[in-house]
Amino acid sequence: MPVPRCLTIAGSDSSGGAGIQADLKAFAAAGCFGMSAIVALTAQNTVVVTAVHETPPEFVLAELDAVFSDIGVDAAKTGMLFSRSIIETVADFLAEHPVTLVVDPVMIATSGARLLQPEAVAALVGRLLPLATVVTPNLDEAIVLAGRPGSRRELAERIYALGPAAVIVTGGHGEEPVDHLFDGNEHFEIRVPRYAKRSTHGAGCTHSATLAALLARGLPLREAAEEAGRIASNAVANGLEWLGAGEGPVDVFGLEAGR
Repeated sequence: MPVPRCLTIAGSDSSGGAGIQADLKAFAAAGCFGMSAIVALTAQNTVVVTAVHETPPEFVLAELDAVFSDIGVDAAKTGMLFSRSIIETVADFLAEHPVTLVVDPVMIATSGARLLQPEAVAALVGRLLPLATVVTPNLDEAIVLAGRPGSRRELAERIYALGPAAVIVTGGHGEEPVDHLFDGNEHFEIRVPRYAKRSTHGAGCTHSATLAALLARGLPLREAAEEAGRIASNAVANGLEWLGAGEGPVDVFGLEAGR
């Protein structure tokens, strides 16, 4: 295919900074055709998530079937999945339709709102992680998945034991800005710049979506991880921190820089 096809399975962010909206921007910036299966609608802005409306699982299934049966998918990523029933629906479908899969285990919004129900964590671990080409938790999410605190190296090894083919514990949280990649054989530390910017809304989504797009384009995992880290970091550096009263959205296109 001349243009790789990428699918995001996640929630919609009404403010446009994260979720489906951030993923589609990242796919486009990486030269891929983006598609979406929306599992939840969120009413949110840079400060707060005021409401979440879950998509019925049967409609999520219809979205997935429509995309896969016609256009096809070279790589997919999951983001906010919200509930156990949504995770089980997505996992059942992807088990029957194997594809390069980036799992971004979104649990908490930048604003602090919970985007994954507590009872859904076990389903995420047991059903979705074993299907993942790579899972990309931040430090806080990695601790939840691993079951206890540890170094990024230790967390990556514990999460790898849960079934994914590779793990990247991202460097957006914690003292050191390092993405730690473990592919089951080797550990790699990927240094990423950290910017003192009030514009991180959508950074994790941008990282995982870019990673999926680069894998769809055929890049090896380590090279894709390095490039995704660089692009996500630049999106923060170019972020629109003047938008909204909270954490402004990242900007993967460098809109202001290009003026």
